[in-house]
Amino acid sequence: MQTLLFLILFPILVACLLLFVKRTTLRYVVVALSALAIGGASIYLLMRYAFEGAVYFAAPSEAAGLVMVAIEMGLALFIIYMGAKFRNYLAIALAAVQAALVVYLEATFSGSLHAVNNLFIDQFSIIMALIIGLIGSLIAVYSVRYMETYHHHHPEVRDRQKIFFFVIFAFLAAMFGLVFSNNLMWVFFFWEITTISSFLLIGYSETEEATKNAFRALVMNLLGGVAFVVALIILAATEATSGGIDLARVLASGDTAIILLPAALIGFAGITKAALMPFSSWLLGAMVAPTPVSALLHSSTMVKAGVYILVRFSPVFAGTFAGFSIGLVGAVTFVVASAIAISQNNAKLVLAYSTIANLGLIAACAGVGTYMLVWAAILLIIFHAVAKALLFLGTGAIEHRIGSRDIEDMEGLIVRMPRMAVMMFIGIAGMFLAPFGMLISKWAAIEAFVQVPFGIVFIAILAYGSAVTVFFWAKWMGKLVAVTRNQERVEKGFFEEPWAPLYIITGLVIAAVLLFPVISSVLIEPYVLAIYGVTALMAQANVAIMLLMMALLLVLPVSFLLFRRSAKSLPAYMGGRTATPDLHFSGSLGRTQEAQTRNYYLTEYFGEAKLFLPGAVVCTILILASWVLAGVAL
Repeated sequence: MQTLLFLILFPILVACLLLFVKRTTLRYVVVALSALAIGGASIYLLMRYAFEGAVYFAAPSEAAGLVMVAIEMGLALFIIYMGAKFRNYLAIALAAVQAALVVYLEATFSGSLHAVNNLFIDQFSIIMALIIGLIGSLIAVYSVRYMETYHHHHPEVRDRQKIFFFVIFAFLAAMFGLVFSNNLMWVFFFWEITTISSFLLIGYSETEEATKNAFRALVMNLLGGVAFVVALIILAATEATSGGIDLARVLASGDTAIILLPAALIGFAGITKAALMPFSSWLLGAMVAPTPVSALLHSSTMVKAGVYILVRFSPVFAGTFAGFSIGLVGAVTFVVASAIAISQNNAKLVLAYSTIANLGLIAACAGVGTYMLVWAAILLIIFHAVAKALLFLGTGAIEHRIGSRDIEDMEGLIVRMPRMAVMMFIGIAGMFLAPFGMLISKWAAIEAFVQVPFGIVFIAILAYGSAVTVFFWAKWMGKLVAVTRNQERVEKGFFEEPWAPLYIITGLVIAAVLLFPVISSVLIEPYVLAIYGVTALMAQANVAIMLLMMALLLVLPVSFLLFRRSAKSLPAYMGGRTATPDLHFSGSLGRTQEAQTRNYYLTEYFGEAKLFLPGAVVCTILILASWVLAGVAL
């Protein structure tokens, strides 16, 4: 239990210390050493508990519960103050309602608000702890130099780096608390800390747009918070049969009719936090924050909390119409967000829509909730976390060098920033190319959907969504590796800076691909077996196919290395026209033209204006349907 408490409390101590550190060099030392300690403790958890199944700890709750309620009231007052300052009355109303519900819960059901064991760890918690501890910590290290450069590029933004790093480490502590808590009151407390943390980080620049987007994220997540508290009230009121606020007892109660409605409400909270439609706009608005914030929200914190809670409750959703509706919310989000990504040329928006799409796919698996789909969902969480962290941090580094995040401006990056381009190539390959992880996970999901009633609906959505995914990733990848002439190399000096996190995360992407059969057999399969009594297994033939694909994929870069000295550089073929070395040619009317390439974005077919509203309406109807169907079961 000491390691669990260390991972929850140590980041808070670091956060408080960073409030007093002003110099960048000293901040870097503190953050790097802290990241080392947090990452090391996360790995120790893996070594200590990987083979022990679920282990519970009776952490004292009396004093901790009082402190948590006091902090929750303090946070509610803070939201009301900020809402009054910026005249956001909806945020004030939701904070007041949520606080009133918490007081009602504490006052009315105080005798039912106890869990036998407040903390626990199992294989799924270990996976989440590794994602938070390794990816989250590396993002924190990366952020130190990034924020220094950020303020150099944005002198108009008030330097509040002390608050920034305080919130970053408080965020990590809250995420650890969330995945280790067996007491749902504690889960809710840490849940709300992540909401406030994201609000503060999104609004960091204090511009009108940042403030507006921060409040949008706050309001949408407060909606989920209100639903979460209502679920706690129902569980406390039915404590004898539902298990109350004891997560393990709730999941083991077996009385689906009683726990389905609170599970659906908690699932709704997960949908808001995971930014599924119709709540995806808060995650898109969060792109206004500094890039490390985007990486943190997308890879190891905020949205991962949403899908974590959905996967935790997936055994309750399994075989129910309410769960089927939640699954359809995820499936519709997957296909619509993937399609909208085609129309985007802003790299961060492409990554954001891609995240929303993949979270939708994870939610689809969790909502349907069979053992094979839970196995696929956890694989998706792992691969998405490492690849998306690399891509966001890489995009931030590129933006600082070339002054743009437009994909078209990244043409020829393999010439201008070859090492960065290779890392981005690996990250993008991780999102869609065989045998990298996301494609394997989708393959596993298709196999699992075959075996469920109406699974053909999900398979069709998955097939179409995956097809458009290939479209937008392939055109970005093409821009990166296009060989252009007379381009200045701007990478010099880039690797002189201590940005080792990019190297390490690139290694983690590759390691996840090579070691995923081991990850599956040691962590995912035992977890699924403990929950469902059966588990999914990787077929030996599939592993062999994956290794064969990996070998074929290596042929191209290896051949470049082998024939690098003997290769001939030829002029570009211009359809027979005479062209200058810098690709200017004589046009039909005698005018000199420059040869250019540009991707298709097809905004008239896949633009936000065309697809967002229909997708949001459909998902809203499905969410309401899940509540009605859960209520009917009750």
